[in-house]
Amino acid sequence: MNKTRTTLLLLLFFMLAGNYVNSFAQSYKPAIEWKKFFPADPRLIIKSGYLIVPENREKPQGKKIKMPFIFIRRPGQDPKKNISLYSVGGPGYSTIAGIDSIGYEFGYLKFGGTIMFDQRGTKNSFPSLVSPEIDDAIRQSYRKGLNKDSLVNLAAKTARGRFTKAGIDLSCYNTLECAEDINDLRQALGLDSLNLIGLSYSGGLMLTVARNHPEAVRTLILRSPLPGFVNYEEHALVNFNEALEQVFANCRADSANRAYLNLKERFHKYFSDISGKKFTINYLEKGSRDSIPVTYDKSDLLTVIDDMLSGGDARGAPKAMVDIMAGKHASYIRELLDGYFAGNSAVARGMRYSVFCSEQVQFADGRVKQQQNRILPWLADYRYNNVNPAICSCWKVKSEPVSVKIPVASSVPAIIVGGDSDPGCSLFYNRLIKRTIPNSQLLIRHNEGHGSGFKVDGVDYLELFLAHPYQKLVSRSKDLIIE
Repeated sequence: MNKTRTTLLLLLFFMLAGNYVNSFAQSYKPAIEWKKFFPADPRLIIKSGYLIVPENREKPQGKKIKMPFIFIRRPGQDPKKNISLYSVGGPGYSTIAGIDSIGYEFGYLKFGGTIMFDQRGTKNSFPSLVSPEIDDAIRQSYRKGLNKDSLVNLAAKTARGRFTKAGIDLSCYNTLECAEDINDLRQALGLDSLNLIGLSYSGGLMLTVARNHPEAVRTLILRSPLPGFVNYEEHALVNFNEALEQVFANCRADSANRAYLNLKERFHKYFSDISGKKFTINYLEKGSRDSIPVTYDKSDLLTVIDDMLSGGDARGAPKAMVDIMAGKHASYIRELLDGYFAGNSAVARGMRYSVFCSEQVQFADGRVKQQQNRILPWLADYRYNNVNPAICSCWKVKSEPVSVKIPVASSVPAIIVGGDSDPGCSLFYNRLIKRTIPNSQLLIRHNEGHGSGFKVDGVDYLELFLAHPYQKLVSRSKDLIIE
């Protein structure tokens, strides 16, 4: 691409992004409702409460929503500068739901003040788009041997009706609004630019803040980021297959282990052959006296492997593959079912639906999705995402503007870390992000999956980066490549 065309595209991007931001600039004032959430080390300085902003910024005098945050500092740390803000991924997970106390070594405190922030619509926000009827539908599909997709679609319709009856505008729960929430919180707390820390979906959220509010960003810290400008639906099976290829390559290198001989070819044949087949297992639900027959299929078996890679167990995945191909499904499927039957999911599925339906599913080309099935028959029809076009037809949220599909261009220093065995957020995505952020560095961790961290063999590369954000990092481990 020539320099003139690149310049024109960047100008178009800034015009589109600017139109969105300026449409409600200065039309409301964010507020804070102070509240103590958790016990904490008495040496720490803590401010916590709810950020209060309009649900729909185009209607600033309308319905207000609240999102919890915790701002933590050690004595001597600057109250306005060098502050890091972290929000978890999903979309739909709560950042602070799992916190019950705050210690002196909490989170990212060694780098300076830290904010933990919940996105709109998640579990501890008001309103929350948690949808227990959908979790119940999943359990019922296994208990009664009914079609999971059909039951989930009906449950989504019920959840949507409940939310709309409560006056919730589901089209307002998206990445653009979440990015404005982060900037509003920064301004309400009187802070300078932030170190924005994002994991998976929230990596894309932090990129959106950098695009729409460059003044708000000191550095970008991205772990296995999912950029909103990609069409994930069109890449999902290819991403998964790339992670599998890494596992197969590892097995070829380990020629001494005969159990993994020709693992790639065996895997491809087995999972291609079981397409459309059903399997049955007797499953005892916790708290029940009698087991029930549960039907499962290829997608469930692939989910087992997907979850292992996502959880960073790339080294354990080959054994699971060999077991599954030998018909030893039971222990793996029971563990999967234990997760489904454990209780209501921590994810706010309603928020997840709003984000994916407005930013991903509506932009996806069905023809490209089908091509993945054709060229990857061993993964064909894998249910890689719990948001699908049928749910989005029911959810009825507005599509986001085309500007969300323009790569984020920024001059801020950034550090990106990704695992070469990540089945969801491929290294391909990391490199796309890096292309238009020239002051970025990519850390590639070998045999790591989703959510890889910055500490490798005792060296904290995030600490090195934050000390000198523009200085080139040098790997000190054979399991880490830095680009």
